[in-house]
Amino acid sequence: MAHEIETMAWAGDVPWHGLGIEVTSDLTPVQMMQAAELDWTVSKRPAYTLDEPEWHEKVNVMPVDGHHFIVRDSDNKILSHCGDDYVPIQNEQIFDFFKKFTDAGHMTMETAGSLRGGSKIWGLAKIAADFELAGGDEVKGYLLINQPHVAGEAMVIKFTPIRVVCNNTLTVALNDGGAAFRMPHIREFDMDVREAAEQALGLSKVRQQEFKEQAEFLASKSFKTESVMDYIAELYQPQLLIEKGKASAKDDFIMQEKFNKTSELVLQSIDQSPGSTLKAAKGTWWGALNGVTYIEDHKRRETSGGNALHSAWFGAGANRKAKALSKAVEYASAA
Repeated sequence: MAHEIETMAWAGDVPWHGLGIEVTSDLTPVQMMQAAELDWTVSKRPAYTLDEPEWHEKVNVMPVDGHHFIVRDSDNKILSHCGDDYVPIQNEQIFDFFKKFTDAGHMTMETAGSLRGGSKIWGLAKIAADFELAGGDEVKGYLLINQPHVAGEAMVIKFTPIRVVCNNTLTVALNDGGAAFRMPHIREFDMDVREAAEQALGLSKVRQQEFKEQAEFLASKSFKTESVMDYIAELYQPQLLIEKGKASAKDDFIMQEKFNKTSELVLQSIDQSPGSTLKAAKGTWWGALNGVTYIEDHKRRETSGGNALHSAWFGAGANRKAKALSKAVEYASAA
């Protein structure tokens, strides 16, 4: 179920998968990193190949130009393949960056761990960005830290609200990208980068307020079933809306059958997932958004385990949740 979670430490509530070790909530970021067994380094090492000599000649080991491996030094495990431009960023550099924020009382570390055999490192830090909607629907603010040891993927720190009643991780959908700080692995994590990251985290306060206003707006707008069906189609099967009436009768039937199963699952989540009966959620676009989010965060884990966690935070699930928020605001505005 949680096969992609390699190591993990957590403070507070027991995570859904029950893995990792429990720690106190007063750990520094580096102490949390150590508790989660992330206190290892990586290095970029050249790739080699063997030439093909005649049978009587000596075999030569030849370096491959432009090709390297990202290797975990503690066990020499290859985490990824990379090119010449890749610059490794160490786990301790990222976690140490947050020390000044925890020392000042602006945040506390709650979880840290690794996915996909150590190629994905994450941390989750609680920040002072909580708010409550009608009926006691509480949302807490977090920073999600994603440090991949993978070529082509950036280190990301982003504001991530979590709805308490169902533990949904809500993805902020902002077209200008201001909800997150991203740094590709093409330069050192030096003072200039640290200052840019600090400025981005300062802007996160603005994003937090924007998300609160969006949540309050969605909770004030009721939906109609027809609109919700179009909303579900846009998120899970947009080709149904585009190709309806254009495809062959057989293809149209197949698309419709697939959509019927998806829409049934989403509608059930909107009506029955934890928190669906709260005043802010019942029959509103806030409830519709959380119905989708609950599927991406929880239902997919029942079959995909750790892969679903990666998807919900960093992959296709996170992208769908971001789209779900922007589309919910769009439909609510038209209501």
